[in-house]
Amino acid sequence: MRLFVGLPLPQRVRDELGRALDPHRAAWPNLRWPDPETWHVTLSFLGEVPETVLPDLETRLARAASRYAPMTLSLIGAGAFPSARRARVFWTGVYGCRPQLVRLADSLGAGALRAGAVHADRRRLRPHLTLARSRADADLQRLVEDFGSFAGTGWEAGAVHLVRSHLGAAVRYETVAEYPLVAPAPGGRS
Repeated sequence: MRLFVGLPLPQRVRDELGRALDPHRAAWPNLRWPDPETWHVTLSFLGEVPETVLPDLETRLARAASRYAPMTLSLIGAGAFPSARRARVFWTGVYGCRPQLVRLADSLGAGALRAGAVHADRRRLRPHLTLARSRADADLQRLVEDFGSFAGTGWEAGAVHLVRSHLGAAVRYETVAEYPLVAPAPGGRS
């Protein structure tokens, strides 16, 4: 099964982002804009994982998540991969507890590898939310500039989700498990 570990967005965050994107979608019809219901922040892409690995994977992901406190995050600005002039991906940044979020992603990825998810992505997390894709290189400089002032309302990420991707004409995601972030916050706050 094809899996990833990610953070879902609360409905109010999806609604706010959707309203901000509406005028841009119409102006950029050649981009593929995913359904807002599928929006998530990928922390660790695991790829194809045999079902036999799932029990150990779930144990290791739960353990990794439990070592981190809930995080207040927000979506801010815009960018493109690999660059705004030759873009394949248009994104908004994830800000807030970025160092902790990157460490969490590293821990989840390491746990997945130890559990046997051998196709897990080993790249360091660059916290972002993919908003649109292009099949060919596209010059998205104007879109990045126009959306660059976006600043969304913050939300608390209190759990990470193990998600199964069902590919096809319409991509569908299914939450397999949820792992709470339960460690006390630095400074004794919970």
